This record gives sequence, C-alpha cells and structure tokens, in this order.
Amino acid sequence: MKKIRSKKNTLKHKVKSFFNQLIHNPGGLLIDIFRDIKLYITTNIFFCLYVIFNVINGILVRYLTTGVASNITEIQPLLADIALVTFLGSLGYLMRHKLRVIYWYFLTIVFTLICVINSVYYTFYSSYVSVSLLSTAKYGEDVSDAIVDILELKDFCYILIPVCLLFIFFNLSRRKYFNSVETNNKEKRKCLSTIILSLVIGAIFASTLSSTDLSRISKQWNREYIVVKYGIYVYQANDIIKSVEPKISALFGYDEALRKFNDYFKNKPDEGEKNNYSNVLENKNVIVIHAESIQRFVIGLKINGVEVAPNLTKLANSGLYFSNFYTQVSVGTSSDSEFTFNTGLMPSNNGTAFVSYFDRTYISLPKQLKEKGYYNVSMHGNVASYWNRAVMHKTLGYNEVIGKADYDIDEVIGLGLSDKSFFKQSIEKLKDLRSKHDKLYATLIMLTNHTPFYVEDGYDVTLKVNEKDQNGNMVTNEYDYMEGTKLGRYLKSVHYADEALGEFLDGLEAEGILDDTVIVLYGDHDARLPKSDYVRFYNYDYKTNSLRDKDDKDYVVFDSYEYELNRSTPFIIWTKDKKIKKASMDREINTVMGMYDVYPTLGNMLGVYNKYNLGHDMMSLKENDNIVIFPTGNWLTNKVYYNSQKSETYMIEATTLPDDYISSRCTYAEQLLSVSNNVIVYNLLKTVEENKEKIDESEIVEGASN
Repeated sequence: MKKIRSKKNTLKHKVKSFFNQLIHNPGGLLIDIFRDIKLYITTNIFFCLYVIFNVINGILVRYLTTGVASNITEIQPLLADIALVTFLGSLGYLMRHKLRVIYWYFLTIVFTLICVINSVYYTFYSSYVSVSLLSTAKYGEDVSDAIVDILELKDFCYILIPVCLLFIFFNLSRRKYFNSVETNNKEKRKCLSTIILSLVIGAIFASTLSSTDLSRISKQWNREYIVVKYGIYVYQANDIIKSVEPKISALFGYDEALRKFNDYFKNKPDEGEKNNYSNVLENKNVIVIHAESIQRFVIGLKINGVEVAPNLTKLANSGLYFSNFYTQVSVGTSSDSEFTFNTGLMPSNNGTAFVSYFDRTYISLPKQLKEKGYYNVSMHGNVASYWNRAVMHKTLGYNEVIGKADYDIDEVIGLGLSDKSFFKQSIEKLKDLRSKHDKLYATLIMLTNHTPFYVEDGYDVTLKVNEKDQNGNMVTNEYDYMEGTKLGRYLKSVHYADEALGEFLDGLEAEGILDDTVIVLYGDHDARLPKSDYVRFYNYDYKTNSLRDKDDKDYVVFDSYEYELNRSTPFIIWTKDKKIKKASMDREINTVMGMYDVYPTLGNMLGVYNKYNLGHDMMSLKENDNIVIFPTGNWLTNKVYYNSQKSETYMIEATTLPDDYISSRCTYAEQLLSVSNNVIVYNLLKTVEENKEKIDESEIVEGASN
C-alpha cells in the first residue's frame, strides 16, 4: 500500500510541479518539453521514421488519386493518419526488441499495400477499394492484362517508403543503435505515453469534425469524401468495420430496415400507369444485348469520314433511342449493370450483389416474364462462373445459363471468344431454343470490347489530310491524331464490336428471327479512358501536330465534369414492326435516364410491373426532370450534375434553380441508396414474395370453395 501511495504522491507531485512551472516559469517549461521531445526522438528514431514515412504515403495517395493540390496541406486527414499510425505502432513497445522492429516494418508493408491498391483502383473506378471485394479477387486473374494496362508511375512511388525504411534499419543496425537504446528505456511506460499521444491527436482530430463528416463515415458510400476528410488509413479501417457490419446488422437491424422500406414504397401504386407504350411489345421475343464498354459518344462519330459504329448508329436512328443514359455501376461493373437492369435496384454499397448477395430473393424482369410463359436464357463467351453469373442468373429467373463451355472457342480476342464467333454460334442456339419454346427472353453478353482493347486493326485513327506538297501537287498526309493512345485502341475495338453486331443482326434477319423479336441494347458501363486522351481527341491541331492552346478560340474544355457527363452509354429499343413508331414521333429521348429506369420503362412495354424498383417509366414522366443517382451519392438531372463528395454543383442548363432544388434531391438520393441497400442486405423482398404466395393460395382456395 505504501508503494501505491508513493506512486500516487509522485504523480500528484508531477502534476502540481507542471502547473507551478506553467504559471511561474513558462519559458523553462517550454525548454523542458523540447528537451523531452528531442530525447524521445533520438531514442526512438526508427519508430518516428515509421510514423513520418507512412503519413507521407497517406498524403501522396490523397493527392495522386484526386489530383487536388489542397489535399496535401489538409490538417484533418493528417491528424487522423498520425493518430492511427502512432496508435498501432505503440503496441510494438510491448514486444521484444527484434519483434518490435519487424512489427513496425510489417505495418509499413500493410500501409504501403493499402496506398498502392487504392491508387490503382482509383485510376479505374474513380473510387477507393473495399475489403468486401476480397470475394471477387478470384476474377482478377481473368482480367490481369486490363489491370496491368492501367498501372501508372504514380502507383509505384509508394514502394519507396518501405525501401527507405529498410535502408535506414540496416544503417542503424550497423551503428548498433538498437542495442544502445533498448536497455535505456522503460518500454511499457513508453507504450503508454505513445498511446496517450495518439489519443490526444485523435481527440484533436475528432473535435474538428462536423455532423456531416460523422454521418458520411457511418454510411461509407461517399468514399472519396471520407478519404479526403479522414485519411486513407482511417477510411480502410472503417471500411473493414462496415464490410462486417451488414452480416451483423442483418441479425439486429431488420425491423428498422423493414419500417423504412414500407414507408418508402407505401404510396407507390400497385399497378403501373398506362401510357402510349403500354403493352406495345407484349408477347414478343426479347433479345437483350449487353454491349461491353460501349459509350454514347461513338454513335455518329466519324474519323476521316468513316463511321466508328455505323451499325449501332443505324440502330439508334431507327429505334427508340435514349441518348442521355447512365448505368449507375459500382465496383461490380458489368455485374452491377446486369443486376440493376433486371431488378431496378442499385448496386450494394459493400461488395457486389452477384457475389455477396446471390442468395437473396429478388423481383426481376426475367421472373415476371417467366410467369407470362417466357423461357429465359443468358449467353456469354466467357466462363459462366465469372461474376458468379452461373448462380446469380438462376436467382434472377433465368432458366438456362450458356457459357464458354457450351461454345466452340475457335477465335480468341482479348479475354475470350471473339464477338463475331460468339454471335454467329449464338444464332444457332437461338434457333434451337425458339423451336422448343413459344416465347424467348435472351441476354447476350459481349466480350471483345473489354479493356485494354486488344483489336489493333480494322479502323484507322490517324488523321488523313489532303494538302499540297512543295511542288503544288495534292497529296494525302497522315498525322498521328489518336494513334498510340488508349482512346485510339478503344475506337478500333468499338469498330470491331460494331461489325460483329451488324453481322449478328443480319444473321437474325436471314433466319427470320427479327420478325417477332425486340432488340434491347445497352452499354454496360463506360470504358474508363484517360481524360487526357479526350482532351487530345477534341483539341488536336494537325497543322502543328500538337494540341491547341487553352486560349485558342477553338479549344474544347474537357474538365472532370465533362468527363463524368461523357460516361453516358447508349440504350436502344428496336423492333421491325411499326408499333413503337406509332407510339411516338420523337425517336430520341434526351431526358436523363438511369439503368434503374429500364425495368419500369421496358416492363411497361412488355406488360409487366414491379412496384419495388427504384426508377421511373420514362414514358410516363410528367416533367422533363428525371434524376439519376449514382452509388457514390452523386446525382444528375437535365439541369445539373451534383458532386456530393465535393458538395459542388455543375450547371448543365443556364437556369435558376428553386431554393430547395439541391437539398431536396440530396435527401432523396440518400434515402434511395439506403432503402435499396436495405432491400439487398436484409432480404426484404423475401417477405413481399411470401405474402404474395399466401394471397395467391387463399384466392385459389376461395375460388375452389365457390
């Protein structure tokens, strides 16, 4: 007891002495503090460098991914990074000397991997990676060439940190630094003081957070905002918690999720609104073409007078063409497009629905068409297990999944069977299926136009200009233009995919399949091309063989918002007969449309309705002001693009907005994303389907008794 009192008295004495010195001799106190700091640094050089180096990497990843210079000097994420790196590092003082250094170096490797992986991932997805994607890592091998293609020099600079730290370790070891400091420090006390320091820094950081900051880290869907405010390491730690949370909250949060679900859908009608397009395609065979990475800007595009995509352009000009269409994909890319197309729900905010939530109950377009007598089939030239399609397509209501094993792999381009061979063989399969079934719903997933775009020949992306030579004779000169760029490779690849599409449509026509079939085509997502390539594409001056100056009157501004708007993909509904043509004189619909609007729009034409999807029937909109919400929380209307991560508004139309225009849509976007994710995580549609089955059974019993 005396010993304990002695410690308490010593602590009390130190505190009293500190305050006395603070009042009577602040200068001396300051000198003492600096002396203690110097002593701590000199006796903990490796630990201090461990903290400094990893914080530097955290700063680099914020700047090199977003490209915003102010992210280098932001105090909030700097404090967060220091607090977390210091706290985790402090635990090393509880270990033996050799293990301690290994532990700090191991943490450095982990932090470096976090930076490298997020840097590469951001290049492709404009977002940060989630550990919930570990379940999809097995698909990386199949697209390894695409991953290598997007690697940049910036993605390797983070590796310098562990290399430098290793060099310093060997240097200190030669000087026997570690041997000299180990016996001169009380390690447990040092651990405690370091933990206290990290907590103090963490508390200072927490005091700077607003209610918005706290709200967004709890929801996690606005990842760029979280990284900019909290730093990459806190983001990744929080992501681990949020990735586990759905599994836990699914056990405890069901009642609250169901209440919000019922509140959201309670005022939605049980039957769809009728319009000029209602049932115009009823009982037609349906062929859905999932056009890999096809973007809208290639429609009508010509280089040297030659169209990039003449067949796609023809289809758009003669069909119902939605020219302001966005796919709303998240980390699941193609699988997200398929999911939203078939269910009218948004992608999940953790992992992918196809991989993480394949065992849920969904109301889907294939299921509803199956009830109307359709036989549903999906076809793809890649392995059926990719993105777990073999399982998830059955969940969505497909009767049959035809994959790589069912095709003769006679021509390989890029990731697998070429589109031309795939379409040619698919025609024979469609003929066979149509002979066995009255009505057919088929989804054909293209593959060749996948990054990094392997097709090198067939379309010329040099610029050919007729000019006079020195003798006054007309000659054709060639300029590089898009040659050697990723966008140039993309245009060549699109041209090939378009040729394959044309051959497919010709083959269907020759077999008479188009007579009673509707073709539905959508681009599954944008091609993630570098913004610099677009700047070159729009501002190339062949006279100087370089880019126009920004002051040039012909210079086309292509900033980050123009890039976002350019990510639009085509959505086309085409049929040979005149039903759609009679329904509307306007063949192009330019109201913004999202993938979640497809189900209600196409479903109305086919005579089916799903109350529990999130979009709108584009043909029933009373105003030209639809909203497309993206998984990041950003949203788009015909008037504005709103970046929720930066709280910035980009005006598309020169107009005055109502006072609550932005705030009301932000609230709506947040509510929609939350409800959609709850539907998936808590399997809320299972209850809806079970109740429907009970009603159907009671009607049968009642009918029998009558």
